[in-house]
Amino acid sequence: MTLRSLNKLLLTLAASSMLLAGCQSGDTAAPTAPVKTGETPAPAPAPVDQPVTAQPSSYISPLTGEPLDAPMQNRPLAVMINNAPAARPQSGLLSADIVYEVLAEGGITRLVAIFQSAENAAKIGPVRSIRPYLIDLGESYHGVLVHAGGSTDAYALIQSLHKEDLDEISNAGAYFWRDKSRKAPHNLYTSGDKLIAGAQKRGYTLQDSAVPAYTFHKEDDPAVGDPASKVEIKFLLDSYHVSYIYNAKTKVYERFIGKKAHKDKDSGTQLSAENVVILGADHQILDKVGRLSVDLNSGGPAILLQRGRVIHGQWVRKKNDVIRFVKDGAEVPFYPGKTYFSIVPNSPSFDSHVTITK
Repeated sequence: MTLRSLNKLLLTLAASSMLLAGCQSGDTAAPTAPVKTGETPAPAPAPVDQPVTAQPSSYISPLTGEPLDAPMQNRPLAVMINNAPAARPQSGLLSADIVYEVLAEGGITRLVAIFQSAENAAKIGPVRSIRPYLIDLGESYHGVLVHAGGSTDAYALIQSLHKEDLDEISNAGAYFWRDKSRKAPHNLYTSGDKLIAGAQKRGYTLQDSAVPAYTFHKEDDPAVGDPASKVEIKFLLDSYHVSYIYNAKTKVYERFIGKKAHKDKDSGTQLSAENVVILGADHQILDKVGRLSVDLNSGGPAILLQRGRVIHGQWVRKKNDVIRFVKDGAEVPFYPGKTYFSIVPNSPSFDSHVTITK
């Protein structure tokens, strides 16, 4: 064997030894694809983000049942809203959590809108006068009472019992304005920010952790009751004829008044509610003007419409609490969202004021 051949053999044996040693090692190298001259290696694939499952909120609004990031401790504002034909369409009702409709004198109805997040309402009104039973409704939610004037009996209650109110006539005129596009008295407006500023100026507390709370279904809970695609409510005058028609797509009852869609003045959006409660109460005429006394404490017949169904039950009210709907003695949960209450007379009968279409 020549020297050159011997050197070649020794190099081959050395290389084989190194390869064998590498195979016996505990470390394993990841194979790499050969890179051709002039090519850039392909970048490593980006890591894939794993989907994050949203956690349900542990807080809900006491009046709407909707999820919150933190406990709702705002003190509500209870605003008396004009519902005369000349005052429609109104502003701000889309931002209200709860809306009551109740008779006033002369067969007209008035709305009491409960705002727990009033700062969301840029314009509220037209605002109108207050009555003793409207005071009762507003204060049941611990609300600051917002109005423009009132009956003699209402003023007597406010003054003698030192009710916390914002009255455009007597103590809070700077926090309201007149809309010149409408005729008085159907043109008085305010806003959530102005009312909050007015309440602060008057020294009223705006935090309340004890606002009465309703119970609520989960969104996907099945509805119970008899089919109810529509309900019509007759007060006393045709111009205050109210109906709610169920929209299966949005799962709300859309509101109509005087056989026309009842809309928000500023956005044109139709008013609607996830829950509609109609209840019967004893009404008594007090004077020649037709002012009323409405019994909001004794309970009575009621129906609840939600998710295209109607439940027949009763309304009850304990001391220092709100009106609640019960069936067989147990409170029936609402679905998360807005609730509209209509209070009709028990005479000649509760059923004479309500017509349900399946």
